[in-house]
Amino acid sequence: MRQTMFLIRLGIVLVGGLLCGPLAAIAQSTQAETTHAAFTFDPLDSWKAAVLSGDKAAIKSFYISDPSSFAHTPQGKIIDPGAEESDYWSQFSPQGLASIVPKILEQVFPQTGVTSLVLRIELNFKSKGESHKSIVSVAQVWVNDGGQWRIFVSQRSDVQASVTIRLPEPARPDTHLYPEPADAHKDIDAALAAAHADHKRVLVIFGGNWCYDCHVLDTAMRSEQLATLVAANYHVVHINVADGKSNTDLGERFQVPFDKGFPALAVIDGSGQLITSQKQGEFESAEKIGMDDISAFLSRWKPTISAKPAP
Repeated sequence: MRQTMFLIRLGIVLVGGLLCGPLAAIAQSTQAETTHAAFTFDPLDSWKAAVLSGDKAAIKSFYISDPSSFAHTPQGKIIDPGAEESDYWSQFSPQGLASIVPKILEQVFPQTGVTSLVLRIELNFKSKGESHKSIVSVAQVWVNDGGQWRIFVSQRSDVQASVTIRLPEPARPDTHLYPEPADAHKDIDAALAAAHADHKRVLVIFGGNWCYDCHVLDTAMRSEQLATLVAANYHVVHINVADGKSNTDLGERFQVPFDKGFPALAVIDGSGQLITSQKQGEFESAEKIGMDDISAFLSRWKPTISAKPAP
């Protein structure tokens, strides 16, 4: 994934500078719970219901008006987006919107009473006996305003036609798939120690929780078809690149260019020697690869028999 979700992730990073003044006062005036279970956020279900029904007034009520919220759209920045966002999201119901499936890719809690989400929203349409699916990439920052969760910042892509993905897709992406960026060196060291002891190799996967293709790759690797191959030969480490500026030293060390998209893989042995790395974004698009491609990569770069301890 090279553009859409990465840009949305960058938009969410900017929110850190906005959590001050009136907004901070709103968020901190409540005793909001900040330990929601992964994958869920109840206010999102209410927002989804309003979109599904095409209720403009209900959609507009989700946006904070004082201080004024704002949105980043493909057409630019919109101040006080309640009207524009309600117009945008209510348009789909008359077009035959049958269901809406928001998948939470990343969920973080910058401070008490604030939740930021990165979403892949699937819009399923049925009209005149025909059906089709569209995708919108979305980021939202929700604030608990006196006990009611409402949106302060939002960002979205254009609507895109859904493409066929040959890999298994996660029903609920793991929002903790990629640990904190600061954990990367510790995790690499632990994997290297384990690989040195059992003569496996380390599979390093660069990406982020905001990256849907990263979640798809992980789902494929955990599938019945590939899980045994992975477990028998590799220790897997997920390296969080965050806003694209984190863990660049590891990208350089393992010769993985960050400008070719994510996920990007590298294989190293227990001594830390680089065996191979992806330099052309080979796996960055889930629509371009299949299970056979992943299996071939894992099989090609697994340890040789001579590298394993003698019986």
